[in-house]
Amino acid sequence: MKHPLKIHWFLPTGGDSRDVLPSAGRGNERPPSHRYLTQVALAAEQAGFDALLTPCGTGCEDAWITTASLIGVTERIRFLVAFRPGLLSPTLAAQMASTYQRMSGGRMLVNVVTGAEPRELQRFGDFADKPTRYARTGEFLSVIKAAWGEEPHDFEGEHYHVKGATTRAVPDPTPEIYFGGASDDAKRVAAQYVDCYLIWGEPPDAASAQLRDVEGRAKDLGRELRYGIRFHVIARPTSEAAWAAAHELLAGIDEDTIAAAQADFAQTRSEGQRRMAELHGGRRDDLELYPNLWAGVGLVRGGAGTALVGSYEEVADRIEEYMQHGFSEFILSGYPHLEEAQWFGEGVMPELRRRGHLEQTENDSNAPVFSFR
Repeated sequence: MKHPLKIHWFLPTGGDSRDVLPSAGRGNERPPSHRYLTQVALAAEQAGFDALLTPCGTGCEDAWITTASLIGVTERIRFLVAFRPGLLSPTLAAQMASTYQRMSGGRMLVNVVTGAEPRELQRFGDFADKPTRYARTGEFLSVIKAAWGEEPHDFEGEHYHVKGATTRAVPDPTPEIYFGGASDDAKRVAAQYVDCYLIWGEPPDAASAQLRDVEGRAKDLGRELRYGIRFHVIARPTSEAAWAAAHELLAGIDEDTIAAAQADFAQTRSEGQRRMAELHGGRRDDLELYPNLWAGVGLVRGGAGTALVGSYEEVADRIEEYMQHGFSEFILSGYPHLEEAQWFGEGVMPELRRRGHLEQTENDSNAPVFSFR
């Protein structure tokens, strides 16, 4: 089954900058104030993005509270709210999401985050090992989905025991569940419970192999998922301008900073982070992994480490190529998020519409919400 293309953006609740690392910056840091996040949300809505992804953790503002504060200042854009299942009960999460759907007019998507480095999890008192966390996530998702149903639900597992799990009213629509993870434990959970499986951006063949793995597991369970991929993006009217902007992101970063980041990545217990680090090996001289796919962000920054870089037409070409491999959802970001949302919205969105991948919208005039040039 072919799913419609959806393009999402990222809400920088940990702060923003014109540099990959704010510490490498030149006075360009932007704190995640409500005013600034409102600007990003409105720019993304004007540009035609479907939803805004939020991160979770102690390095950013709380995703539930931040996105809820933006419901009233936006009209259409949805919120892909990230949270860790081990830190609250599944019935409480079901209630919060159900309420969010009613308060927002059905604009919530759930992003379940199980993977994290131990030092981050331990700040919250979570000392469970990786297999335990994924097993717990599976039970959590079983309860939360049942609690959104018509009848109270009983569940007794290794990690959760609930009786009569329910919410005040059935959410309409039921929040869709997004989930990422490159380990076998993660893929088993994805195949059984989630609606959209996410990966960080890799070259097309490697990304496709991950998709096919989860697709096969889901098929064995009689399920069909959607698949999403996470990139940064630098899109400009010309390829030369885009690559110049990419190289400028790394201009203020020295070799010691890169070496320190690589040493940190070498200690990771995240399969996805390990895969990101292996794409470049800490080298600056060979960062274009595939046409228009650049690994420069991952030299110094954890998480998604690749960017689509090129002219509007080239970036649209790469999105089409990943679509051919089965990806229908793209979660994008850029530095800074306000301006990059506008570049993409003014250049790549119309190109994707012209090619028939996105519906025409009332925002197709391409008029920017804020002037930044």
